[in-house]
Amino acid sequence: MKLVIKKASKRGARLRLGLVGPAGSGKTWTALEVASRFAQKAGSRVLVIDTERESSAKYADHFDFDLCPINDSYHPQHYIDALALGVAAGYRVIVVDSLSHAWNGKDGALSLVDNATKRSSSGNAYMAWRDVTPLHNALVDALTGVDAHLIVTLRAKTEYVIEEDERGKKVPRRIGTAPVQREGLDYEFDVVADMDRDNTATIGKTRCPPLARKAIPLPGQSFADTLWEWVTVTKPTLPVTDE
Repeated sequence: MKLVIKKASKRGARLRLGLVGPAGSGKTWTALEVASRFAQKAGSRVLVIDTERESSAKYADHFDFDLCPINDSYHPQHYIDALALGVAAGYRVIVVDSLSHAWNGKDGALSLVDNATKRSSSGNAYMAWRDVTPLHNALVDALTGVDAHLIVTLRAKTEYVIEEDERGKKVPRRIGTAPVQREGLDYEFDVVADMDRDNTATIGKTRCPPLARKAIPLPGQSFADTLWEWVTVTKPTLPVTDE
């Protein structure tokens, strides 16, 4: 590998957006809102890699998009192949709905580890992860490297801690939600929005300064336009002056 130094530029950048939430929080609708706006501006069609038994097709009266269903087996390689198929077919805006199945669905990472552990003579899950982790990493590389704007939905799990109340009784306290995927995956996205059942997107992680610390009810076209301008508009560099 030859190392080079070059001027930083956003030219040719692609969006990486993660939408995390429970059922009914509006993840798929918001993903299609953003994807449709990006497709309109990019002159592309939208491809939805659908792992939810084509449930996204129920929105076909509201949005114009094509489907690549993944059913019955959610092996990470199927996601990698679907992404490659979409790019080869010319799609520049891709939705993955949802990525959680690649983690805890049939033939997802956890299932692969469980099956490998059962087959091993030692019953050691650590050894199973030695084979599955490269698959997961290959999926992450495919997501971050795909030559398309990418919007990914992830199911959410609720996290709790056990604390003592004023009477000394142990009680659970909700501390938030986390995506159903391998810990740390959120680092791979430019923007991660936590969706709630009021269809509000709370921006938990962002490289897009206008969205920092925002809570956006019913995120739609304006949200998409903010993302588009940030990821595609390269502003002229201001001269450096000494004062």
